[in-house]
Amino acid sequence: MKTEEEFRDFILNGHQQYIPHVTIDCAIFGYYNQQLKLLLIKPRNINNWALPGGYIKRSEKLIEAADRTVKERTGIENLYLHQFKTFGGPDRIQFDKFDKAKWQEITGQQSWEGNWLFNPTVSIGYYAITDFSRSELQIDISTEECAWFDIDDIPALEYDHDEIVREALHSMRLHLFHYPIGINMLPEKFTLSEIHALYETLLGKKLDISNFPKKLIALNILRKLDEKRYIGAHRSPYLYSFNKQKYNLALKEGLVLS
Repeated sequence: MKTEEEFRDFILNGHQQYIPHVTIDCAIFGYYNQQLKLLLIKPRNINNWALPGGYIKRSEKLIEAADRTVKERTGIENLYLHQFKTFGGPDRIQFDKFDKAKWQEITGQQSWEGNWLFNPTVSIGYYAITDFSRSELQIDISTEECAWFDIDDIPALEYDHDEIVREALHSMRLHLFHYPIGINMLPEKFTLSEIHALYETLLGKKLDISNFPKKLIALNILRKLDEKRYIGAHRSPYLYSFNKQKYNLALKEGLVLS
């Protein structure tokens, strides 16, 4: 949505294009230079931050709705997405958070009673992981801001999004031991120290540097190259790359790193 007219039409008639009562909420984690961040938006006319999300078009699959949501906010397509939990509750929509005067100004209506947006909803949670330095953050007519927040400095969120973030982070960290990651967050050629730092940052804990990367190598996820990176005197570690065939197979079938 780019114009006020499109925004008004969505509010009044969106149920014709979108499925009522069901939404997508995306926890988009960003990694770069040993930093882990979370992407948040500030919805229009609401004071606090929230996760990116939205309704599902009647013409699209759930994963397509999640992919669209991520692309609309980050400018990046085809990120790894994982559905992790469904959330619901009678108090997810809090009427006192909305500005009645603004509602009347936008819609021309005195009350939102009976509007499709104010019915109880169930939200399907997805998480994604990307290199936040590659993102081109975007807002639309329904949002005022969009920004990356350090994972240890996330503000209090609207709705039940604090719970969704906790569950997303927990799920992502569990899944790291069963699915490969890194193809969108590391250069094409990287050292073992770099992938080790990536996993440590995402997991939020120390890993045995002498043991952990060997598991990825043993599973043929990593391919050792006949190249080295010169760092300094007596420091020229070998470079590695992902075996994309094995990587994609592991995404489908899973693996065990622990």
